[in-house]
Amino acid sequence: MLTLLVFLLPLTLGLLYIVAKDKIGNISILSKVVAVSLVVLSGFVYNSFTQNLPVLEHKTPWLTAFSVNFHLALDGMSVIFVMLALVISALIVLIVDSIEYKNKGLLIGLICLTTAALVGLFMSKDIFFFYFFFELALLPVYLIANIWGGESASKITYKMLIYTVFGSLLMFVGFVFIYMRAQTADISSLQTTVSLLPASLKTLLFIGFTLAFAIKTPIFPFHTWLPDAYTESPTPATMLLSGLLSKMGIYGILRILVPMAPEGIANYGHILVILAIIGLLYGAIIAVKQGEFKRVLAYSSFSHMGLMAAAALTLSEEGFQGAILQTVAHAFSAVGLFYVAKIVFEKTGSRKLDDLGGLVHKTPKLAVVFMVILLSSVALPLTNAFVGEFLMLKSVFDFNQTLGILAGLSIIFGAVYMLRAYQKVMFGPEKSNFKDFSDIGAKELWVFIPIVLIILFFGLFPQPILDLSSSVFKNISLK
Repeated sequence: MLTLLVFLLPLTLGLLYIVAKDKIGNISILSKVVAVSLVVLSGFVYNSFTQNLPVLEHKTPWLTAFSVNFHLALDGMSVIFVMLALVISALIVLIVDSIEYKNKGLLIGLICLTTAALVGLFMSKDIFFFYFFFELALLPVYLIANIWGGESASKITYKMLIYTVFGSLLMFVGFVFIYMRAQTADISSLQTTVSLLPASLKTLLFIGFTLAFAIKTPIFPFHTWLPDAYTESPTPATMLLSGLLSKMGIYGILRILVPMAPEGIANYGHILVILAIIGLLYGAIIAVKQGEFKRVLAYSSFSHMGLMAAAALTLSEEGFQGAILQTVAHAFSAVGLFYVAKIVFEKTGSRKLDDLGGLVHKTPKLAVVFMVILLSSVALPLTNAFVGEFLMLKSVFDFNQTLGILAGLSIIFGAVYMLRAYQKVMFGPEKSNFKDFSDIGAKELWVFIPIVLIILFFGLFPQPILDLSSSVFKNISLK
């Protein structure tokens, strides 16, 4: 029952907001109600799972003649990703509330629909509903970019849509093929069917699944849609893309690719790891050269995703756990940094680093939260990204020492481009046109304080996430 509620609550909220739009009273108060509801629901998910309550699975026959069911269930990995989707969405709703947007009700409704699609994906145990939610999650974000992002964002997100739909279709073809062999759509049952296929067919499935998740993550060279999409999209769309939708690719690798194509990864996974490391270094080097704040963050996000993908594809427990832990850490730091970029742009009218400077004198509170989130992004010890980064680098180093050393360079590059951006924005001579620049207030702190607390808490206590992910890895490795 809980799994159904987790899906239906954001879906219902989203539909109500879209139907009512801005005719539902005080949007600010209702936004906070929505955010609190999503966070409380995430708490119920964690508590129910740790207490092993019998509410973690929902199965309703859909196409009984074809053995297709609306099957939702929670395991350790699903719990992590579902809670992440709920909490990050709550933060994005609060961010929308703090910024002036037209049709806020419609915008919040589309965010809630994205959340519903994401939690549906993370709990799906049926391949056809997995595919359905995999595609559905992108549509509200595409609409957000079109309605609130202007003509340039519309063209860029259309390119992103074409890219991801193409990759998803290859995954769908693979799903249909193995369904016809097994006559069931249950993900866990299909793993046995795939293991009995001839080597050539396993290779084709591996290629189809890989392209779908490599584009969504993305892995080099399937990343060309990302920099412009992150830069030109309105802030809520950028946050959804960087904080949550990119994590669908990592989830797909861990949930579908690793269990269903272990031989393909064993034979060709080293190529994917190499491409991921190339993307990691390429994104980091390009980020150093960027002159626009939001574009620095876009390439930074691409670089981080490369290391997550590489670690996940090493087929090691350290890589598996590190990728999941870093998924959580990166989601919060990405949302926080893009919110900083939005605040700076709203108050100065510019994203160009050379146009900024000296803001620390006017915004000490913003300077502090910016620094804390920045330190998480560069994986400083005692922040939530450190343990995940360490595990991922260890997994890549154990996989191949040369690749591990190259991956380790990302720490240096990350510190360079993030500290450079901080110095350009916060320090240096104060610009004359920023005399009336005011510091952040209560609305912004409603978002930043939870992010900072989560960064510090999971930096000190990462074990809950490690325990949840470990149980799933052991089940996969036994199959």
